[in-house]
Amino acid sequence: MIKMKQTGIYLLIVTIMIFKFTACNGQTKQNADLINRKPCVAGQFYPGSASELTDELSLLFSKAKTRQEGNVAAIVSPHAGYVYSGGVAASAFNQINPDGKWDRIFLIGSSHRVYFDGASVYNCGNFETPLGIVKVDIETAKKLIKDCKQIVFRDDAHATEHSLEVQLPFLQYHLKNEFQIVPIIIATQSVETIKKIAAALKPYFNEKNLFVISSDFSHYPAYNSAVEVDSATALAILTNSPEKFLETIDINESKNIPNLATSICGWTSVLTLLEITSKTPGTEIKTIEYKNSGDAGFGDKRRVVGYWAMSVTRKTSEKTSDFNLDKTDKINLLNVARQTIESYIKSGIIPTFDTSKFSETLKTPAGAFVSLHKEGELRGCIGNFNPDEPLYLVVQDMAVSASTKDYRFPRVRQEELKEIEIEISVLTPLKKIDSAGEIILGRHGIYIKKGYNAGTFLPQVATQTGWSIEEFLGHCARDKAGIGWNGWKDADLYTFEALIFDEKKVKK
Repeated sequence: MIKMKQTGIYLLIVTIMIFKFTACNGQTKQNADLINRKPCVAGQFYPGSASELTDELSLLFSKAKTRQEGNVAAIVSPHAGYVYSGGVAASAFNQINPDGKWDRIFLIGSSHRVYFDGASVYNCGNFETPLGIVKVDIETAKKLIKDCKQIVFRDDAHATEHSLEVQLPFLQYHLKNEFQIVPIIIATQSVETIKKIAAALKPYFNEKNLFVISSDFSHYPAYNSAVEVDSATALAILTNSPEKFLETIDINESKNIPNLATSICGWTSVLTLLEITSKTPGTEIKTIEYKNSGDAGFGDKRRVVGYWAMSVTRKTSEKTSDFNLDKTDKINLLNVARQTIESYIKSGIIPTFDTSKFSETLKTPAGAFVSLHKEGELRGCIGNFNPDEPLYLVVQDMAVSASTKDYRFPRVRQEELKEIEIEISVLTPLKKIDSAGEIILGRHGIYIKKGYNAGTFLPQVATQTGWSIEEFLGHCARDKAGIGWNGWKDADLYTFEALIFDEKKVKK
């Protein structure tokens, strides 16, 4: 099964495409207790000086994909030379909250040079890069060795291995708080052994820790073939099924695609992750960005290497604060908004409703926004954060205001009513934050207050516009609060979440 799992044949991987490989001097077991693991591909896979490396990382992150919604538990990041895969890697690391704090970060990569039936965890010192020392959680490393006989320390598995080293500068540049790592090289090609290694790591797969999985994807097919193979492999990973993942690799191999040496060089590391996540309820795997070496300005499209950025998130419940709206609740609120707007526009009368069949949730005070759209464009939006009225009355009040009092738009006309689409956002209480890094785009709305000036954006604004966090804040500060593009930097910042629903989706 899966003949192409021989990752050892990729001794040089992208190195042969970029630089001539030069091995560093590995430590021996006797002196590893005193000597940090030195970088061995600095100046080859990535710049060798701190200043040049910082400049390179700054450029890569400036073009990285925006952080998506979700509580990130793990990422999958490529490990080739930065000139080829650095942009995709930055997109992967950009999914991590830069202000996050973890007990430890598990770095897991597949061996390119040393093979035995197990994994090696570094427990004899720290790691070094041009950006400084990265602390290793030696106690956890030793505990893994003690608790799992498949996990050992072998210096030769780490000394010249690049798959973990190239990830470290991204962490050093992106994370604002101190962190420590547990560096693990998977050196086996046995599925059964991987299951045992995953079982030893699973207790650490929680909100206290972060996992970084190092892997490139297809090796050496032509450009279009790589896109096809890498798409199939990614879709298999998204199923969160180890069996489907292995089956897809076999299928890719059976197609006899010219020059395809492997579907994914770090399959053992990804399989380790899937053996953990498939047994962890509430996890969801997402694709972030795909490219291959042929996308580089000087890449050869006849023989390419594929790169995916992926994230694993812990699913959040649809519950918003103390509100868990079912479909009936949503339909009732949308009917309140629709009937109120139509009655008020046509006759100036705000209707009353029989609330005997309304749930207690709809009778409880809660903030809400009502947004109106016409032909896909915003036609009015007004909300209330801290009401004293029941939710259904807040929705009614905001429906009137959105249709007649939003200063940005003329009053809704009677002839427009059939074209108006209604969206409601039920809000959690405001939460004051200390840093913009606490904002999760697509999940958090923002409220900016400075003196008597204030402005807000709902969570969906970031999704609809594709703005970065700084753009999200800048537009809100300038366009909504009137305090200038950078006014948010010394203003009070608040976040909130919203349970969002509209007529099209709810009434299908």
